[in-house]
Amino acid sequence: MAKNYRAELVGVFGCPVDENPTGVMEEAAFAALGLNYRYLTVKVDQDNLENAVKGVRAFNMRGINLTIPHKVAVLKYLDALTKAAEIIGAVNTVINDQGKLTGENTDGKGYLISLTKAGVSVRGKHLTVLGAGGAARAISVESALAGAGRITIVNRDIRRGEELAALINTRTGVKADYFPWNQAFSISPDTDILTNATSIGLFPHINEKPDINYDSLRAGMVVTDVIFNDPNSLFLGEAKKRGALTIDGLGMLVNQGALNFKLWTGLEAPVEVMEGILKKEFEAG
Repeated sequence: MAKNYRAELVGVFGCPVDENPTGVMEEAAFAALGLNYRYLTVKVDQDNLENAVKGVRAFNMRGINLTIPHKVAVLKYLDALTKAAEIIGAVNTVINDQGKLTGENTDGKGYLISLTKAGVSVRGKHLTVLGAGGAARAISVESALAGAGRITIVNRDIRRGEELAALINTRTGVKADYFPWNQAFSISPDTDILTNATSIGLFPHINEKPDINYDSLRAGMVVTDVIFNDPNSLFLGEAKKRGALTIDGLGMLVNQGALNFKLWTGLEAPVEVMEGILKKEFEAG
């Protein structure tokens, strides 16, 4: 039998994308299971997204990840969406099934797995979410579908904030409210879980943190961050000082990456390998 030299291709499209470490963990996972897969980190400008998606079909890629600024723009180039992705209105993962491109969103699912591993459930809880972009939409919708009791959206852009609150109210049945973020925001004392779903604190802006009243945080509150680079964000540091249970963005990144791995390969991902290699990357970087 002739030897097969062709690798299965997956990857990420984004701009900027140079600092995205997803390929490191996915490649480590492929190697751990002896799979001939390659993960490509590809800079794709907004104007070239359509051609890039055509390339997924042309190259017979098994799938791709989408990051800033393509998670919403990619929708019009896909053939189908999962139910969650359709509600969220944003996609971070595409699966290519013999030329049919299906969009999924694993961000919120990865977030929920991170909470579960920390012994935290969203069922019946009051969540306050900072931001109304792609990550905030995914986290809010998946939390609502998982039984959250109430969700508060805090965002500077009024239109986007109100739109997300309305989406949750109409599509999930969970009560959602929007509050404008035009000054240091005080977190409601009945908040059970607070999440920074903005890009504030992401490398290279590691010395920035969301503009909230940190003294409104309380012991016993669960405070989470989507920021993974650096996972030790100033936001989480302030929460720790006040006795909150903190969950960093590294777990969310690993868990959504593990879900993507299974969608593309059909195999369970070696999560420990993926988490271990990312920790080494951040410690070395």
